[in-house]
Amino acid sequence: QVQLVESGGGLVQAGGSLRLSCAASGRTFSRYAMGWFRRAPGKEREFVSAISWSGGVTYYADSVKGRFTISRDNAKNTVYLQMNSLKPEDTAVYYCAAKASYPARSLDEYSYWGQGTQVTVSS
Repeated sequence: QVQLVESGGGLVQAGGSLRLSCAASGRTFSRYAMGWFRRAPGKEREFVSAISWSGGVTYYADSVKGRFTISRDNAKNTVYLQMNSLKPEDTAVYYCAAKASYPARSLDEYSYWGQGTQVTVSS
């Protein structure tokens, strides 16, 4: 069982940066691949980024590639999403999620979810 708590969201101007954190409970955090997803107003939840248990494999949505960076610190049971050059279209609730084995882009493959943190980018 893994419990996830996101933090770091907020209001930022376009072009600014935020770093989201996702703290996980449980002693087996390092065994899980982690993902970040987001849901913008009126839209479906979508994939943002994912990372393998070791941090050696990362995936990004095309819309955030080159601007966002996912990382993890297994000693702190935490995964991060560094978001730079933010755009108004990045406005959404951001969720972290965990799954066993390999990272994936499909939200259906993730077993554990956090409650989300709001990111608002003003123009």
